[in-house]
Amino acid sequence: MSVYKVKVEEARPATENKPSAGPVYRSVYAKDALIELPEGLESPWQFLSDSAKTFPKNNLLGRRQVVDSKAGPYVWLTYEEVYDTALRIGSAMRSRGVEPGSRCGIYGPNCPQWIIAMEACNSQSIPYVPLYDSLGANAVEFIINHAEVSIAFVQDTKIPAMLPCLPRCNTYLKTIVSFGKVSSTQKKEAENHGVSCYSWEEFIQMGRRDSELPPKSKHDICTIMYTSGTTGEPKGVMLSNRALLSEVLSMEQMMFETDKVCTEEDSYFSFLPLAHVFDQVIETYCIYKGCSIGFWQGDVRYLMDDLQELKPTMFCGVPRVYERICNGIIDKISAGGTLRKKLFELAYSYKLRNMEKGIEPDKAAPFLDRLIFDKIKQGLGGRVRMMLSGAAPLPRHVEEFFRVTCCPSLSQGYGLTETCAGCFTSIANIFSMVGTVGVPITTIDVRFESVPELGYDALAIVPRGEICIRGKTLFSGYYKRKDLTEEVMVDGWFHTGDIGEWQPDGSLKIIDRKKNIFKLSQGEYIAVENIENVYSGCPLITSIWVYGNSFESFLVAVVVPDRKALEDWAANNQETDDFKSLCKNSKARKYILDELNATAQKQKLRGFEMIRAVHLEPLPFDMERDLVTPTFKLKRPQLLKFYKESIAELYKEAKEKKFHELRQFTEMRPYCR
Repeated sequence: MSVYKVKVEEARPATENKPSAGPVYRSVYAKDALIELPEGLESPWQFLSDSAKTFPKNNLLGRRQVVDSKAGPYVWLTYEEVYDTALRIGSAMRSRGVEPGSRCGIYGPNCPQWIIAMEACNSQSIPYVPLYDSLGANAVEFIINHAEVSIAFVQDTKIPAMLPCLPRCNTYLKTIVSFGKVSSTQKKEAENHGVSCYSWEEFIQMGRRDSELPPKSKHDICTIMYTSGTTGEPKGVMLSNRALLSEVLSMEQMMFETDKVCTEEDSYFSFLPLAHVFDQVIETYCIYKGCSIGFWQGDVRYLMDDLQELKPTMFCGVPRVYERICNGIIDKISAGGTLRKKLFELAYSYKLRNMEKGIEPDKAAPFLDRLIFDKIKQGLGGRVRMMLSGAAPLPRHVEEFFRVTCCPSLSQGYGLTETCAGCFTSIANIFSMVGTVGVPITTIDVRFESVPELGYDALAIVPRGEICIRGKTLFSGYYKRKDLTEEVMVDGWFHTGDIGEWQPDGSLKIIDRKKNIFKLSQGEYIAVENIENVYSGCPLITSIWVYGNSFESFLVAVVVPDRKALEDWAANNQETDDFKSLCKNSKARKYILDELNATAQKQKLRGFEMIRAVHLEPLPFDMERDLVTPTFKLKRPQLLKFYKESIAELYKEAKEKKFHELRQFTEMRPYCR
């Protein structure tokens, strides 16, 4: 029985031009109508201005001061201070000729200046254009020119990389403001290209607190967020004030209905890139509720130390981050000795069984919580009550681990930049939703569209199909790309390209990706993300990229093996190579390949979905080589370009092996009669 969604429209049968589509559903928490904005709420700026009046002395933005390479306690700016500085920055922007509707770039890591620049833009109705901290010069140039950015706020360490771009960007870009200081040499070089360059403090002094603010409309574009892009050039996703406001208020409603809303007592650990819509929505929600936001140092080595110092109540991450934390905790438990490990396993199994029976987490094993699991919670600061995961599927065992050990309110969500972050979320304390992305939020309608070529039927007993969404948090189109907008927006429905499956309770499970399919030479369709997810269950690897094309009859893969697992195998097999050399070792490659395909067989992959050869890569797929997006999605064209020679060698090797096997078989046939 679907208890978390309600049907609002009937299914659509297939026609000559369109595949069939399932019924239209919405959240049970919006069964009467999708959420509406309160009268008079027109811009996210109102969240900050209201909170600055209600909580003027509350801490808003905090970062750790580093002295002699050692991080100290968090130093805070209050709501009142952030509000005043944003007004002055906004006024200074206007003094530089940046008018409402002009575009402003923000380029740098998460920090107080990032949020203040964003709020300054909101105050003046100037759309801001986030630039990923990890973007290279070419992508930055493209976005500045494509979005016609006239002013950019830039981290001081990024300015040396920005200056050489100015001859190709100065048609629009006229002002650079550093997050910190700027040297006289840098100022002079920028001025030689017609661009003025200011330090943060200089720019604040140029503005006034009492300048008149322009009118605002919920239909105005608030931000243009360029997708990191797994293929081609980045696309500028236009998000309106209404989209962001509706997303924040829907988040509040969902928390009110299913868990506990945030208050001024809560604090959030800012770790995910602010240039990503997921973190930006969460931080906007925090500002709306009067919460504190503490920023990480920017170095993953000190992530746990930052958590210990801040002691946040909220934490957002991507699956890769949660996997690292989970593996680190398990390694520490294992290192504590056999008895400690066995006690943990017994406690874990006992509490898990109770949670699976429907017992609430805080009542499932309270004594064991105090005795064993509280130590894990203390490792995250001791106060975490809500964890959110997005951007990619969270492995079931990782989600289960955190729910059992330290945070029952771990919610996995699903969304895209085009949907203004999350449009589905799993519900806190509902353990049956582990492994799903939960239920629709209260701003959208959702339906499945059949994908006949992949065998997905939206009208089947177990409905499966492409997830299509309409509602109040959808984007306003791709900037300057009407053609691309029309490809994905059909009759008011946004076609996500993701394949979903409805669960009996009304939650959603992501099972495939429509766009990442291809045919092998014999005509079989390959849904490559689904295959990669299966192989990722092999404990011997940390990452995998599966490749095939219509000119070949089988699949190959590039695999990043788990270092400890491979070194343990080497020790047990008298192999003395170091890790890098082991990745070239033919016996090691065969071992990993055999284990991968053993995993595939257990999960009942078909023969043509099995990998025939692997290349072992000692380095993780990273942004420095442009192999993954900032949210760690695989960039397939870039991976193919980078590993082109390795892929060619894998196909050659596999074919030669097959030829050798066939030749041996042919030569043996006379003796088999």
